Amino acid sequence: QITTVSGNEFLLQSDIDFLILDWFHAIKNAIDRLPKEQSCTSRNLEFKLRRSSSIELLSSLDTESKEPKPEHRKSLIFRLNYSASDTNDRSRVKSRLKKFISRRPSLKTLQDKGLIKDQIFGSHLHLVCEHEKSTVPQFVRLCIKAVERRGLDVDGIYRVSGNLATIQKLRFVVNQEEKLNLDDSQWEDIHVVTGALKMFFRELPEPLFPYCFFEQFVEAIKIQDNATRIKSIRSLVKKLPKPNYDTMKILFEHLKKIAAKESVNLMSTQSLGIVFGPTLLRPEKETGNMAVHMLYQNQIVELMLSEYSKIFGSEED
Repeated sequence: QITTVSGNEFLLQSDIDFLILDWFHAIKNAIDRLPKEQSCTSRNLEFKLRRSSSIELLSSLDTESKEPKPEHRKSLIFRLNYSASDTNDRSRVKSRLKKFISRRPSLKTLQDKGLIKDQIFGSHLHLVCEHEKSTVPQFVRLCIKAVERRGLDVDGIYRVSGNLATIQKLRFVVNQEEKLNLDDSQWEDIHVVTGALKMFFRELPEPLFPYCFFEQFVEAIKIQDNATRIKSIRSLVKKLPKPNYDTMKILFEHLKKIAAKESVNLMSTQSLGIVFGPTLLRPEKETGNMAVHMLYQNQIVELMLSEYSKIFGSEED
């Protein structure tokens, strides 16, 4: 939590250590660039970085207002008496930061102690599947079943956004608890379920269509002859890792059912392509061709939905 001199308050929160440090350095660098007279009036500026139950306090309090640290307090407290020209203070803060980081237990240690459970959101697809001993994440299956039970006829399904706070709450529950009941009243808005499913795919470190396949899929969709294009896409899909292929198959089968209800939910294959294209496949490094890539991303998803049986069917089909 950041409280500025003017009284504005901002909350920055993350579970990722290096991201928190990036924020701290960015804030500190911004203060360093302030005029000296302005920085002198900023002596009551206080930064609080919160992560789960621990609090790291980075503040510019007057030296005479220092408080003794309670012995029972486990979290490390840094107090920074900020001065643009005082290099000693900066060195002291750097030293304390290094000690703090070195003393923090590793992620593996916290996981072994059961303090941090294996995350579903933000983990690699194959790791989630390995942990669950399956080839399709259980959360994906649960979302699909919930949508097919009570969302096929909903106007704008997957296009309409759910409440972000509730989606984040669902994300937290999924990451913390093994059992999930999407029929619970708190998840009654089906757009929350679809929003969480899209977030799961969006937060994969490597998308459902692996980075190494991106250019190959783009080249395939550019093929003019439709039969050759379908054959090329099918060939690429068959080469995907097992978790990617199985998850993709069950997802596209589900989206095909959504498109079949287009007259009611107003979601055509083209609309679904626009929604899921950038979510399911993207280049590892964005270039100036972002708009062109987005067009191809949408077209790939649209084609795979339109020609689902030819792409995912057996050789005899």
